[in-house]
Amino acid sequence: MANKKHIIVYYKGDISALTLFCKQADGGICFPPLPKLCAIVEEDEQMQELTDLYAADLIKSLNELWQLDDDILVEEPAFYQQVETPDGVVTVHMVRLKLLDPPHQLIESQQCKLQPITALRGGMPTEMELLRRAYTAVMGG
Repeated sequence: MANKKHIIVYYKGDISALTLFCKQADGGICFPPLPKLCAIVEEDEQMQELTDLYAADLIKSLNELWQLDDDILVEEPAFYQQVETPDGVVTVHMVRLKLLDPPHQLIESQQCKLQPITALRGGMPTEMELLRRAYTAVMGG
């Protein structure tokens, strides 16, 4: 069964440590969106495959879609989660918008918003747990 990849996009200021996550118009935080019926595979049950390790192909696609330079989206190797979906297990990676200032206009031009974790409450439970784990990884926990 082929493992599909998804990414969470976030921004973290190098000076202020302001942390914002990219929220799509439909409220989701994963690119592409996760199906409604899904659950996180717990760490002790995850099976990591070499093809799961990097999201370079998805980052390249997002760069092309958003018309970004190749060095703006940078994968966070410390974040790797698997999610069980009706179609099988998918891998969720996290990428950082590596810019000095939050790119609000760029993100809004893609029908998305950059928001702090506190503004993202109320989403799909699996995505909220992914967001919590992503935030913990970003903050060094």
